[in-house]
Amino acid sequence: MNKENKYSKIESFEKKIHYSFQNKKLLKQALTHSSFANENKKYHLGHNERLEFLGDAILELIVSDYLYKEYTTLKEGDLTKLRASIVCEPSLAEAARRIDIGSYLYLGKGEELTGGRERDSILCDAFEAIIGAVYVDSSIEKVQKYIYYHLLQYVKSEHDHHPFIDYKTSLQEWIQKSSTIPIEYEILEEAGPDHNKRFLVQVRHQNQILGFGRGRSKKEAEQKAAWEAMKNI
Repeated sequence: MNKENKYSKIESFEKKIHYSFQNKKLLKQALTHSSFANENKKYHLGHNERLEFLGDAILELIVSDYLYKEYTTLKEGDLTKLRASIVCEPSLAEAARRIDIGSYLYLGKGEELTGGRERDSILCDAFEAIIGAVYVDSSIEKVQKYIYYHLLQYVKSEHDHHPFIDYKTSLQEWIQKSSTIPIEYEILEEAGPDHNKRFLVQVRHQNQILGFGRGRSKKEAEQKAAWEAMKNI
């Protein structure tokens, strides 16, 4: 890709997200998948995994702050479940598709050929990486605007029309229509210090894996797994 086309691509995406980067390299890094960097090692390109790590933490904070202020009657458990439904992979991938992130990604040939531009995990990571890039480039206030404009305003609209759903209960009710065998949730991974734990949970039924979820608590990870299972079903 020549220099002119590269910057044309960056500027086109900036218009989509309504934010102009002071450091354009940050946005390119946020849109660069590790597969592209690995295939072009001689250019010493950065990829978006570090920015995604930062963006993930910022997203959790801003969504938590928003829900705490917006839904003053919800109890802690319901706030946790609602947050889990917002910051889960399918929800963030949907947000990424609304701004057409897939078309702007820098992908390796293998990922390109296997549908990487539409893969939820890649879109989700890129969405979070852009959050990290906006934060590094500007301020937490600009990040809040980005997250509200591209994610939270849709959450509010959805919640106003459809009261909060407990995805674990919904999944259980769906399964019980055709089976008396209970759903099982299993913790696959528990990492991090006590004050910042991260859990990976899988939900399965009759030895069939229905979905996975990550969260800062077991309950949050289970809700995300149930959400993914509902999406898959």
